[in-house]
Amino acid sequence: MNGPVEPSGPRDLAGLWPLDPSVDYLNHGSFGACPRAVLEAQSALRQEMEREPVDFLWRRLPRLLGEAREALGAFLGADPDGLAFVPNATAGVNAVLRSLDLAPGDELLTTDHAYGACRKALSWVASRAGARVVVASVPFPIRGEDEVVGPLLEAVTPRTKLVLLDHVTSPTALVFPAERVVAEMARRGVDVLVDGAHAPGTVPLDLDRLGAAYYTGNAHKWLCAPKGAAFLHVRPDRRRGVHPVSISHAYEPGADGARFREEFDWTGTDDPTAYLAVPASLRYLESLVPGGWPALMARNRALALRARAILCEALSVPAPCPGSMVGSIASVPLPVPAPGSPADGLDHEALTGWFRARGVETWLSPWPGPAGKVIRASAQLYNEAAQYERLARLLREALGLG
Repeated sequence: MNGPVEPSGPRDLAGLWPLDPSVDYLNHGSFGACPRAVLEAQSALRQEMEREPVDFLWRRLPRLLGEAREALGAFLGADPDGLAFVPNATAGVNAVLRSLDLAPGDELLTTDHAYGACRKALSWVASRAGARVVVASVPFPIRGEDEVVGPLLEAVTPRTKLVLLDHVTSPTALVFPAERVVAEMARRGVDVLVDGAHAPGTVPLDLDRLGAAYYTGNAHKWLCAPKGAAFLHVRPDRRRGVHPVSISHAYEPGADGARFREEFDWTGTDDPTAYLAVPASLRYLESLVPGGWPALMARNRALALRARAILCEALSVPAPCPGSMVGSIASVPLPVPAPGSPADGLDHEALTGWFRARGVETWLSPWPGPAGKVIRASAQLYNEAAQYERLARLLREALGLG
């Protein structure tokens, strides 16, 4: 991998990613984007693996995974012994949910901002056990963190076994107060599984201090690791009961929590190079901005707030949440499109395609409201304000605002 670079601005930084230069890529949040240098580091690892697969996968892989886990743990403020690599945060959520010992009548609590795939995982696990999913309603637009914490606490009952909390919500891009929720649920004896899919690289993390029973997050989004790199962190007192979705050689009935990492490290033959490239992505992204990761996250947050201001002004709508609840993505509810406008009658996917056809990759999510849609814009190092201004002009055209 190449050494640190000294680009002068977003245009120079954009060249470090293999993104299509003809497209304003404002949807880093969906799948992330991996820089060329990190892809090269992964390719080198893959070449090593294919040169001698048995030596790499059988003899060397445990040490290499341990080194990658150490680097990731240092970044996350997490004990490496409690970290397991998984291909994505949804897999981490499923591993925890499928490991729960539920009884009929037990309750799994979440909010209506939860990621759709994880909502379905909750429903599947609950249906098999005769448990039920309870959904707390959190408004959007929202006035502050109390409107997250309050509905969750009101929904807790003696049968609540787990809270699934998004750290950064997918449809509305809100930074939820994970610290407050974890602390309040601990006082009530309720475990929290934090779905931090968008959080690593967006907000500072100290997982050991947070103290959640379970925390899962992606490395391929805001840490810009290769696709298929994510993690699950489990508190020491919960490790014994958590198993990967695929049970393999390391499983031993009745074993203590020391087997936790071993079970996840080998679930069958796979390509582990995305996991092993995580340290390279952490080092490389840190090298791109003076001040490293804290400065990078602050820069992206400032740009996301700028993007939100541009969109809100174009739509003549107020900011839908306090700035303190914005990370590297900003969402704005859309007004009702004018009759006969390009957006009139289009669902969120079709309208997303309308923007893409005009050279802007953004994302719209369905959301209850007059227009039934929220537009979401991501801010990464390769983005600049002019791209959101183009998005705003297209948005006005789509909605028929003149």
